[in-house]
This record gives sequence, structure tokens and C-alpha cells, in this order.
Amino acid sequence: MSGWLIVLLRLPYLAVSSVFAFIRLLPMSDMDKGIEILTLRHQLAVLQRQVDRRRVTRRTVLSRQRFSTGSRGPG
Repeated sequence: MSGWLIVLLRLPYLAVSSVFAFIRLLPMSDMDKGIEILTLRHQLAVLQRQVDRRRVTRRTVLSRQRFSTGSRGPG
């Protein structure tokens, strides 16, 4: 039951925040909007690189461990 209460409170919050975001965009010029879009794209690219770096690091560590255990040989 409390899950529904959270949803019912969150929906109006999201609606109101979306309205304020839209109102904030109204007085902006096209150049300002373009700059904001470029900034957001840059932030997204930085975050994606960070996530990709973590994935590569984990895969690299696992592959190095497999390689090192497989190349030891007897003895």
C-alpha cells in the first residue's frame, strides 16, 4: 500500500517539475538552447566514458587473470 502512496506523490512532483523546466525554456533564445544542449551532450559523453572505462577495466582484469593462470605451466 505504501508503494502506491509514493507513486501518487511522485507523479504530481514530476508534473510540476516538468512545467517549471518548460517555463524556464520559454525566454531562452535559440543560441542559449543550443549551448545548453551541447553542454548536456558533453556531460553525457563524459559519463558514458566513465562507465565504459569501468567495464573495460573489469574485463581487462578478468582476461589478465585467465591469461596469467593459463600460461604458468606445470611446476
